[in-house]
Amino acid sequence: MGSGLPLEGVRILDLSRALAGPYATALLADLGAEVIKTESIKGGDSSRSWPPFENDHSLYFDSANRNKSSIAIDFYTQPGRDLLWQLAVGSDVVVENFRPGVLAVMGLDPDALREAKPGIIIASVSGFGTTGPLSQAPGLDQVAQGMTGLMSVTGADAENMYRVGVPIIDMVAGINTALGIAAALVGRNGTGVGMEVSTSLLETGLALGAFQGQKYLSTGEVPVPQGNNHPVLSPYGVFRTGDIPVIIAVGNQKQWRDACVLLGDPELADNADYATGKLRNVNRAALKVVLEGLLAHRTAAEWLPLLRGAAIPAGPIYNYEQAFADPQVRSLEMVQTVHRADGSPLPLVRGPISVDRRAPRIRKAPPVLGEDTLAVLAGLGLTSEQVAGLVDAGIVLAAPGAGAPGAAAGATADAATGARP
Repeated sequence: MGSGLPLEGVRILDLSRALAGPYATALLADLGAEVIKTESIKGGDSSRSWPPFENDHSLYFDSANRNKSSIAIDFYTQPGRDLLWQLAVGSDVVVENFRPGVLAVMGLDPDALREAKPGIIIASVSGFGTTGPLSQAPGLDQVAQGMTGLMSVTGADAENMYRVGVPIIDMVAGINTALGIAAALVGRNGTGVGMEVSTSLLETGLALGAFQGQKYLSTGEVPVPQGNNHPVLSPYGVFRTGDIPVIIAVGNQKQWRDACVLLGDPELADNADYATGKLRNVNRAALKVVLEGLLAHRTAAEWLPLLRGAAIPAGPIYNYEQAFADPQVRSLEMVQTVHRADGSPLPLVRGPISVDRRAPRIRKAPPVLGEDTLAVLAGLGLTSEQVAGLVDAGIVLAAPGAGAPGAAAGATADAATGARP
């Protein structure tokens, strides 16, 4: 029986590592795509060695590699590159985040792939894009946060600028890549012809500037950090209550009036200093003092249901322990537990996209390096003797305890369409 997911039947050769590419392919796997994570035999995805660790398992790697199979190949041998070619032409999509040009050096020249298989989609994520003086430079998330202005608007003030607490540009670049792949798949349905899709950390970070970047482009004014206050809306930010701070977001005039009534000072809504959104933004510091004086009369636990009941967005500031314990998070079943190949349980955050009112399921734990090598090679049509020969020769790595050929879904026997040039 099929999964009923929109990308069922789509096969993806995932050559990416670290976070941007793997995050993209994890989202696509959530939506039903078969993702074959193809790694170097020499240690695999670099993030496998990154903290934090649970015993020998990198939790960094685990966070972005659910629902995938892993095959490990020696990319620096001709037999290994022949296997890469077979995997590529047997896939609908190839995803990579090497520097521009490296894919061709690996024997997977995009032009040659498209000649062999016109419908193939090649998706690339780089640090700085495919052209320009930095196109060959390595790039990582925080470098992009710094270069794109994102850090310049994040922090307490202009003297204290911070990186976002997660690799946000990596992750959004992954989302952009997944979106581009989905669009290319739709386009191929009409033409039968594949496309090359690319983005970069630099392009993604600049696009994330939204109204902050537009503010500079249109007015010449350089935005600065606003701490925990929204840069253009007020009151919108962190406010002290009778015990702990909360986030309150007033986004329109009706919410402003309703908030004043709820807080016990309806006349505040027409105060000459705060009567419009523009005035509230100009006088935000004084307004915050007034509002925190009103909020001091009740605790956060008392205020939050009242604010939400009045359709005013509001919420607490959680640490991750509190976030995962929240009843709303639990009701969404955001955390699902799977078991790794060694039997150890692993709680993971599921994907965020539901289809037909069904939340995505984590069908397979992040694989150990080479966990599915035998099954993927069997799917290419190799015999047991041929597979054993590749393992013995060190061309591929099969993880200890990996299933016998055919034990897991891999590339099908008719995958290798198109002769290698």
